[in-house]
Amino acid sequence: MPYCQAGEITLYYEVFGDRNRPTLVLINGLSNQCIHYRDELCVLFVAAGFRVIRLDNRDTGLSSDGPEGYGLSDMAADVVAVLDDVGCQRAHVFGVSLGGMIAQTIAIEHPNRVASLISVMSTTGDPDVGQPTPQAKALLLTPGATGREEAIAQHLAGQRVWGSPGYVDEESQAALAGLAFDRASRPAGVARQYRAARRDGSRTARLARVQAPTVVIHGTADTLIDPSGGRRTAEAIPGARLILIEGMGHDYPEHFWPRLVLETATHALESEAEGTT
Repeated sequence: MPYCQAGEITLYYEVFGDRNRPTLVLINGLSNQCIHYRDELCVLFVAAGFRVIRLDNRDTGLSSDGPEGYGLSDMAADVVAVLDDVGCQRAHVFGVSLGGMIAQTIAIEHPNRVASLISVMSTTGDPDVGQPTPQAKALLLTPGATGREEAIAQHLAGQRVWGSPGYVDEESQAALAGLAFDRASRPAGVARQYRAARRDGSRTARLARVQAPTVVIHGTADTLIDPSGGRRTAEAIPGARLILIEGMGHDYPEHFWPRLVLETATHALESEAEGTT
């Protein structure tokens, strides 16, 4: 199993595909482990022409705990450490939710490592955009489960509030939640990740410095991070393109995989072509 060091942090990651292909690094949202980017989705990205890296952020999965007080800059540096470990100088950086915030931070602080940026169902940290509905916020702030059945129940409760309406497969989601709990249950780490995102504040002014070709993707049915967060992100980054996916919530069920892969591959191909001109 591949691990690498980022200072005192040990990071777990996995690689799919040919090392000679352009690298796509997939960054998870709050509490999510690398397995939440399902194997089948990673295979679709490989078929679209990428070498794919998925990792456990600090404080999740098989990666180690982070100290109190870390921020998104530290989590961004973790991803760069993984890229260093696989010998990748520039990657297409794809991040969902908190992962989108981390991806944005990589583009701000490590611009030479980013071939393109794909920010998905994320926001800028501005308090006037991207806010959850009251019901979604209440569920988000529910203390982490300590038992397997409770963890599954909490996951399904969230899916019913912020999942894509009509596309949530509860049987599949229950199995995934159980698998994630069995692999690693880290409620204290989730709280530290949440504080890292809050601590970062607004990135809008910093996003104006992003030079990487950027596409911002957001679902119209997202109740956890309102689509206004995606709109503000696209407005803040010079030349960014906004794609709103009708009916997608704060998740990416199998129904939306072909669209996500197509938009990512098209964006990356255009970025690669621009880089050679």
